[in-house]
Amino acid sequence: MLDDTLKTQLKAYLDKITHPIEIIATLDESDASRDMAALLHDIDALSDSITLAMDGTDARAPSFSLNRVGANIDIRFAGIPMGHEFTSLVLALLQVGGHPPKVDADVLEHIRSLPGQYRFETYISLSCQNCPEVVQALNLMAVVNPNISHVMIDGALFQDEVAKRQIMAVPTVFLNGETFGQGRMSVEEIVAKLDSGAAQREADKLAQKDVFDMLVVGGGPAGAAAAIYSARKGIRTGVVSERFGGQVLDTMGIENFISVKETEGPKLAAALEQHVKSYDVDVMNMQRAAALVPGDLIEVKLASGASLKAKTVVLATGARWRELNVPGEQQYRNRGVAYCPHCDGPLFKGKRVAVVGGGNSGVEAAIDLAGIVAHVTLLEYDSQLRADAVLQRKLYSLPNVTVITSAQTTEVTGDGSKVNGMRYTDRASGESRHIALEGIFVQIGLLPNTDWLKGTVALSNRGEIEIDARGQTSVPGVFAAGDATTVPYKQIVIAMGEGSKAALSAFDHLIRTSAPAEEKAAIAA
Repeated sequence: MLDDTLKTQLKAYLDKITHPIEIIATLDESDASRDMAALLHDIDALSDSITLAMDGTDARAPSFSLNRVGANIDIRFAGIPMGHEFTSLVLALLQVGGHPPKVDADVLEHIRSLPGQYRFETYISLSCQNCPEVVQALNLMAVVNPNISHVMIDGALFQDEVAKRQIMAVPTVFLNGETFGQGRMSVEEIVAKLDSGAAQREADKLAQKDVFDMLVVGGGPAGAAAAIYSARKGIRTGVVSERFGGQVLDTMGIENFISVKETEGPKLAAALEQHVKSYDVDVMNMQRAAALVPGDLIEVKLASGASLKAKTVVLATGARWRELNVPGEQQYRNRGVAYCPHCDGPLFKGKRVAVVGGGNSGVEAAIDLAGIVAHVTLLEYDSQLRADAVLQRKLYSLPNVTVITSAQTTEVTGDGSKVNGMRYTDRASGESRHIALEGIFVQIGLLPNTDWLKGTVALSNRGEIEIDARGQTSVPGVFAAGDATTVPYKQIVIAMGEGSKAALSAFDHLIRTSAPAEEKAAIAA
């Protein structure tokens, strides 16, 4: 099941096990069971600390459980954890085997103190990039707290369960038989959701924070770059974000990040967070900014009720894709539904795709994609395209592009694992039509995450934060960077540069405004 290279790498990890592990498999006569048996035999052969038994009686087959000898740990894999989930298996083996997890001590203590019994079930797809974070978080919790159990379930192998529970997206998590959540969730988010008092305790804790020299609002590429540049100046730096990594977490393939040939969004987001935390930066995650109050000390009020104060602020709240809001869009997000042709276009080489949106961004996307994919169908709601004439001329000159106007998108269709088409209504005739596709690029604009800033800083008519060449906003001491601003071309590498620039500008402002009074008088003279 495992090749020699993977066996060598896995053995190096398993050598870190300090407590013996029991693996108990429940198998049937299926090909999947034979593959699972081969995988488990390979693992068993790599460590003397592992004992393997094939006499399990779990209701799901094929499946296997992991437990520490003499302990009460209930972690199960119903399915073969390969693909993205192989890392989940390796981490589970290490943590069940006594290797300490890389999680803050207060988070571990919080998990240990959770009252009650928690039986988690997570339905996943082996091709899902968001699923491993949830699986790994719940496995960790099951290792730490004996009152927590967790089973990962491969929906492709247990389709009857998927149909019965009407699961339309992965990851989907059930707690004690009831739906708990869908989509990416960190261990901190899961614990906070279980403990209703956690938010208030965290808010009380944040309220006691000292004044920051520079507070960065947002944990995406722009915010991470700003925090690093600030911290390297030796000043008191904080980052407050709703989820560290931002929109990057939802990006499948990244192949245009200079010097990195290819990576995935979650990997880049994890690297950003690790880099930021290598400096003396106070990272405050799972916190949404609610209001900005200018003054000598700038106040950022949070949705939790807490507030933070700083001498300078860098706003890097990013943007979110404007969505179609039709059935199937969320189910097939990152499984055929995409929002960035620059990032994901090459993944659809030789395939049939659609672009929804006839403005400049939509037409530019169609032109770019036409050089990569087999065929592009562009759909526009209006009776005519809204893009610049020069772009339209180029678009209509391409032989593998079809333009459909007066088209109202009504549904994204798929086969359960990936997109297979889309349905639209011809607004002129009222007829419903279906197009067979492998990919759909939504290009109906971005929505900057700036609603909370209205009336405080100057915003463009698109809601973007207006900044000058130095990243300064209309409010003294408040700077901004990245996709939330008026800077064109919303790209990761550009956001990082803008974040760095904003931090340097904020530091320059900090130096000038904190100069001693006599020095200011001398300068004025």
